Amino acid sequence: MAQRKGCLIGCGIALVLGVGLLVALFFGVAKVVDVADKTLLDPKVYEAVKVGDPEGEVRAKLPSGDTFVKDALKEGGPAQPAGSVCAWYLSAADGRTEDVLRFCFKDGKLAEKAQYRMQ
Repeated sequence: MAQRKGCLIGCGIALVLGVGLLVALFFGVAKVVDVADKTLLDPKVYEAVKVGDPEGEVRAKLPSGDTFVKDALKEGGPAQPAGSVCAWYLSAADGRTEDVLRFCFKDGKLAEKAQYRMQ
């Protein structure tokens, strides 16, 4: 009887750990999908906007970009223009996400756009 009780406890613990692992995996996948939705940008959008375009029009074409990977995207890029506010995105070209697309705005217009390889 004691041996059977120990087996049931062990199976119960394994079940709880397995369910916990599945829940963690689900939330991890959801976080990755969320980051992709907020940071991946079609290179055609990058090419379509021009320096001097109104900020509102450009931002309407961009995803929010508000993710925890934003700081990593800043690294290795050119210096940010003085007095500008920038947004960073990953290029969605060919399924590769090593290229960073940066848009910097100043005085209500697109002041600069830059493309560089993530470090």
